[in-house]
Amino acid sequence: MPNPLDALDRVIDKTVAPNAARVDRDATFPGQSIDALAGAGLLSLTSAIDAGGAGLGLAEAAEVIERLARACGSTAMVVLMHYAAVSIVEAYGSKEVRGEIGDGQHLTSLAFSESGSRSHFWAPLGTARPATKTGDTVRLDASKSWVTSAGEADSYVWSSRPVSADGPMTLWLVPADASGLSQPGGFDGIGLRGNASTPVVANGTTIPADNRLGDDGAGLDIALATALPWFLVLSTAFSLGLMEAVTAETGAHLTTTRLEHLGEPLIAQPRIRADYASMRIRTDGVRAFLADTLAALGSGREDATLRVLECKAVGAEAAIDVTDLAMKVCGGAAFRKELGIERRFRDARAARVMAPTTDALQDFVGRAVSGLPLLGPVA
Repeated sequence: MPNPLDALDRVIDKTVAPNAARVDRDATFPGQSIDALAGAGLLSLTSAIDAGGAGLGLAEAAEVIERLARACGSTAMVVLMHYAAVSIVEAYGSKEVRGEIGDGQHLTSLAFSESGSRSHFWAPLGTARPATKTGDTVRLDASKSWVTSAGEADSYVWSSRPVSADGPMTLWLVPADASGLSQPGGFDGIGLRGNASTPVVANGTTIPADNRLGDDGAGLDIALATALPWFLVLSTAFSLGLMEAVTAETGAHLTTTRLEHLGEPLIAQPRIRADYASMRIRTDGVRAFLADTLAALGSGREDATLRVLECKAVGAEAAIDVTDLAMKVCGGAAFRKELGIERRFRDARAARVMAPTTDALQDFVGRAVSGLPLLGPVA
């Protein structure tokens, strides 16, 4: 079958990039872009071949997210969360749903963080209880704090407390049209304004017990082993795409805008040139770190888990620094919407606070290099 990556540039140039400014301005879900990506086989990129997908892996998914983020951060984040959720559905979902995703007919997303435990996604407060005496259906009650593609996705990979087993978490595939699901409000954020990231509340939502993904109580282990590496690596690719875009836009501005009284372009100024060089160095550093993380995962290197824990924090903080420098060196021009820099500046702030946050990842890394468990008491 054709490689969907071959169609990515065409979809970006024809649909994603032309819609990016409108999606941001109007806080509109990029439905047209998502439909175009689905039609090109890019939503089924990581689905198994036997499910109708391309059977490609994390490295190819990272390339998609980076290139999408250069054009439209909101579109990139929607696809990022889809790929992270698909990693679990591929491993534990039904043949029917896997086939729908493989056909490009099904958009999914993660629904982990809750209003009561905030970014501590590993501690769900929402419950799952048998809804009938036979136990063939389950009632979910929860208040999810932020769900990307809320109201737009076809399903959510949903976390809850276990039904009866030991363990902190159980995972479910919840159809978005399940009764009892509601969205108490819209999304009007400073960045990623089109990713439809809103709270989702389950109030007596009933689903088949067969929609459980993995064993009861095993959800945290599944999330840490499956979805978390995808989310962290793809988040790094997302930050890298923003950095590449803003560095390119800054370079174009600095080389074409002139200080007429000096008869030279802005790039001739030593301080501006040094800041621009810093942008390039930080961007190249994140690219190298991402490549090393993928290499570590691909070869099963001993430090692979550490690299995965580090990479999102590396990318998120670098993207904040690089977009901040872009605003500085481009001056007043960077504040104008048409240059595109201020949109990347706003979008870059999201990665720092998306769970696991930079602070949480730094704690995980500190625990990992000290031989401590990632979660729970230290002593």
